[in-house]
Amino acid sequence: MATEVRVPTLGESVTEATVATWFKKPGDHVAVDEMLCELETDKVTVEVPSPVAGKLAEIVAPEGTTVGVDALLAQIADEGNAGPEEPTLKKGADAAPVQPDAAPVDVMVPTLGESVTEATVSTWFKKVGDPVAQDEMLCELETDKVSVEVPAPSAGILTEIVAPEGSTVQAAGKLAVIAGAAGAAPAKPSAPKVEAAAPKGGKDVEDAPSAKKLMAEHNLSRDGVSGTGRDGRIMKDDVQKALAAASAAPAPAASAAPRAPVPADDAAREERVKMTRLRQTIARRLKDAQNTAAMLTTYNEVDMSGIMELRNAYKDQFEKKHGVKMGFMSFFVKACCHALKEVPEVNAEIDGTDIIYKNYVHMGVAVGTPTGLVVPVVRDADQMGFAAIEKKIGELGLRARDGKLSMAEMQGGSFTISNGGVYGSLMSSPILNPPQSGILGMHKIQERPVVVKGQIVIRPMMYLALSYDHRIVDGKGAVTFLVRVKEALEDPRRLLMDI
Repeated sequence: MATEVRVPTLGESVTEATVATWFKKPGDHVAVDEMLCELETDKVTVEVPSPVAGKLAEIVAPEGTTVGVDALLAQIADEGNAGPEEPTLKKGADAAPVQPDAAPVDVMVPTLGESVTEATVSTWFKKVGDPVAQDEMLCELETDKVSVEVPAPSAGILTEIVAPEGSTVQAAGKLAVIAGAAGAAPAKPSAPKVEAAAPKGGKDVEDAPSAKKLMAEHNLSRDGVSGTGRDGRIMKDDVQKALAAASAAPAPAASAAPRAPVPADDAAREERVKMTRLRQTIARRLKDAQNTAAMLTTYNEVDMSGIMELRNAYKDQFEKKHGVKMGFMSFFVKACCHALKEVPEVNAEIDGTDIIYKNYVHMGVAVGTPTGLVVPVVRDADQMGFAAIEKKIGELGLRARDGKLSMAEMQGGSFTISNGGVYGSLMSSPILNPPQSGILGMHKIQERPVVVKGQIVIRPMMYLALSYDHRIVDGKGAVTFLVRVKEALEDPRRLLMDI
């Protein structure tokens, strides 16, 4: 008896992942909960454990394959039923026998994500009459948020394409029909057959229509573009990258495609590395924030003497009682929660022509990891005490650095704090984390001469920066928020008395 290994839930609005690494190969023995493979989404890395003990009989989705939620990854056989001694990777339609008497099966539009009701059929990977294996990718849909690949719900013959490329389909709409092998003569197609291009590798792969159009418009050869899609398929983003690399070069000698010969010693010292999906998402989201929001930054500075004295006086007792060290971040979280009550528009977001005010504070805390910046969320931070905040931030920070954060732990934030001071930053303008309307930037604590009651004294000072969306937050509100944060930090007793 074989046990199926399937793609786990990837998180809200995430519908696909790429198989990054297999830790086991066919024929290997596996234990319960032993890690089988690692999946990459545009936000997190997900490890897939073995649901049972046995022998890995078959790998259905090899490394580099794009898979949807609940797609079949592998088969694990009992020790006494492990299949052939030299199992091979399942690839294409030949790997899955077609049930001869299977009834026709409709291929429907999958769930597209929250608030997404329609999609456009971008590309068909198969044409009418082609055999397909269960979970083999049939077509790709594009929404305004994500691209969704549609797997075959069963093995058989693709007898009809109901929604050709370019069609707009509704959620749960019908895309195609798959019939069993018996009577598998192709039905008359309701749409023209999709003819595959002949790519470099010799395997029939259809490039994205938008990519082909863009290459034609710019007279760009396919050989000059590296495809990152399934089976080397060229996506629109690949073409844009190639064009950007060419236009960014100061001279033809440094252009991306084609490149003129460079000195051997220079070429040996260059390294070209493909951006991870996480880095691509970070780049896209940050640029979208700049393009969408009317972003403005206001600055202030805070004397950290009060917090440092309070921390030094109680840190040992605090750690002894709560089992966690007293850091600065809990003070900043509490100060921001306090200020957000007075200036609620900084804790709100724009949705079309509406403003959504949040009667809670889900505090995002930006964390740098080896693979990029992530923002785990401390939920209902306004209802938490100092110790609970420190524990939660510590837990989320550790999970972020280990790549163990779930999608749920990074969604739903209403405001964000980013601490560039841990890297030595003295001043910066943080970028908004959409759809939020505010982000506070912390910086390095530095002793500076300041005037206090007519006297020049040396104090530990920190610059604060609030970036905000000027479409919803006026200058008065932004300055008021930052002043309230400054007041609370300079006199922490105000937090206890809620003033």
